[in-house]
Amino acid sequence: MRTVVLSLGLALLCLLRAEAGAAGPDRSKIAGKWYVVALASNSEFYLREKDRLKMVMASLSVLGQDKLKVSYAAVTPEGCRRRETIFKKTSDEGEVYISEGGDRMAQVLDTDYKSYAVIFTTRVKDGKTLRMLRLYSRRQEVSPAVMALFRRFAKEQSFTDEMIKMLPSQDECRVDEP
Repeated sequence: MRTVVLSLGLALLCLLRAEAGAAGPDRSKIAGKWYVVALASNSEFYLREKDRLKMVMASLSVLGQDKLKVSYAAVTPEGCRRRETIFKKTSDEGEVYISEGGDRMAQVLDTDYKSYAVIFTTRVKDGKTLRMLRLYSRRQEVSPAVMALFRRFAKEQSFTDEMIKMLPSQDECRVDEP
């Protein structure tokens, strides 16, 4: 679960990828609350535990010119787990951010900033490259068209149907509660 929760933060940060146009992204568009509503991964942990996973809530705040604060809330067997991480921008090209460890890379495949984002991440752990595709939403539900878009991207990244999971909603663990 820790691997999933930690990598969610970096993926959210990559929502800041440059939009079309020379002016770059408007970072204020990414601030606020997001839900991770679907996942696809080749991680052994994910494949073993995916049927027990629930949505993760995240909140993103822009801190100055080059830092972002990501707060997470995830349901675990031990209860609600909250984390907060500060990420620092390392490059304007593709809006690359890094946190402790620096072993994660992320790429926004598609987003409209208002309702959804499809994000692909990789992480090297114990010599293995773990890949994960996530569907972020501003709400706990997504339209069939957005879900179909996520499935298309998953297939393009060579994820099988068994690796794709729509996560059930949860209300017992929120990022905005103490």
